[in-house]
Amino acid sequence: MMSTRVWIGMALGTVIVSVLAFCLATPGADTVNATPEPEPGRPAESSALRPQNYEGMLTDAHCGAKHSAAVGMSAADCTRACVHSGERFALVDGEKTYILEGDEAALKRMAGQRVKIVGTLNGGTISVSSVATPAS
Repeated sequence: MMSTRVWIGMALGTVIVSVLAFCLATPGADTVNATPEPEPGRPAESSALRPQNYEGMLTDAHCGAKHSAAVGMSAADCTRACVHSGERFALVDGEKTYILEGDEAALKRMAGQRVKIVGTLNGGTISVSSVATPAS
């Protein structure tokens, strides 16, 4: 019984180390900083300075929308592990990826899910005011 526990502990430790190594391999290499199209009749600067709604997958900057199945974790757990190891939260909306700044506890709760973000865009970073599941 004791040797089984040791073996399970070693296997779990190996998985955690593998996930952390995977997350640290190329931090942020796949991040695309994109800005939304300005509203018709308004310059891009004014639309970037006021809160806007964004929808997409709440993930991390390293994995984006494609989490590795080899690590054996859900998208939520993989996102949390990558953020814990130094990656930043990100929102993936189609081909666009935005870095997220804001309440980390709220972002962790919604990790790996499709979300609606209200926030202010500055370059490729959204300062998050609120995060929730999108209305059906």
